[in-house]
Amino acid sequence: MNIIEGVVIRSTGSWYSVLTQDENVINSRLKGIFRTKGIRTTNPIAVGDHVEIALSQKEDENVITKILPRRNYMIRRATRLSKASHIIAANLDCAFLIVTLASPRTSLGFIDRFLVTAEAYHIPSVLIFNKIDLLVTSKEINRLNEIKHIYTSIGYACYEVSALTGAGIENVKQDIINKVSLFSGHSGVGKSALINVIEPQLFLKTGAISEYHQKGMHTTTFAEMLPLSFGGFIIDTPGIKEFGMIDLKKEEVSHYFPEMAALIHQCAFHNCTHTHEPNCAVKKAVEDGTISESRYQNYLSILNDESFYIADWKR
Repeated sequence: MNIIEGVVIRSTGSWYSVLTQDENVINSRLKGIFRTKGIRTTNPIAVGDHVEIALSQKEDENVITKILPRRNYMIRRATRLSKASHIIAANLDCAFLIVTLASPRTSLGFIDRFLVTAEAYHIPSVLIFNKIDLLVTSKEINRLNEIKHIYTSIGYACYEVSALTGAGIENVKQDIINKVSLFSGHSGVGKSALINVIEPQLFLKTGAISEYHQKGMHTTTFAEMLPLSFGGFIIDTPGIKEFGMIDLKKEEVSHYFPEMAALIHQCAFHNCTHTHEPNCAVKKAVEDGTISESRYQNYLSILNDESFYIADWKR
């Protein structure tokens, strides 16, 4: 039996498209044993996974026999009440979160949960503020600058772009050359439109915004790794309504807020939760404005969310 290696570039749930080292695409199924090994995810294999395939003489009998070790992966809770997780993508060089301040609005809580998860799984992150052409009043522009300052001041790169006008696109292109980059965000933030401007030959389907709910309509229905003509790949994923976090320890949460992690050793207690303890460096930084109030409140929200602390899971 001939065994070859490749990377999963498309997942439809039952079939996986695998790009081999000689740039052939092979459709394969998953060997059943993976589903009985206690992997508590809705998808044992994710786009970006490096795998081994046992080739068959019949194309519809190719089987993925092994998942090679992952360098990292992006993960979220499958549903609000579920204890299972969904791996969004694996082996990433960077995760780009597409953010819009209007049509639809991306909340700071959503942004922070995404960034904390990326930090926990060692994935560099960037924020892309799309649809800046919709921000016309001084109030809207000031709000954009305020939010950008929150994140640039703690080390996150932020880009202002418009998929409609093409503004800022070149900066994004320069940052994704020869990388495997995840593009994620709410439905309707213009993710597919943005990718089409970056790489016009892809012709991704784009959707409209629901006027009633001001939320996006799903246009991407499955994860897919898209090749870029100038080098690298974009992993396009279905829009996410909520970013349900999973598999964190309470005492670790502050470690994934870079501005808090930098102050941890200045707290009076080594196990400080930054909530009620005296002489807490983090709380003092919030009081003097060094740490933003929104980031701290989102930290407390994550800390108090009991639904994703799964004690028997290990990363």
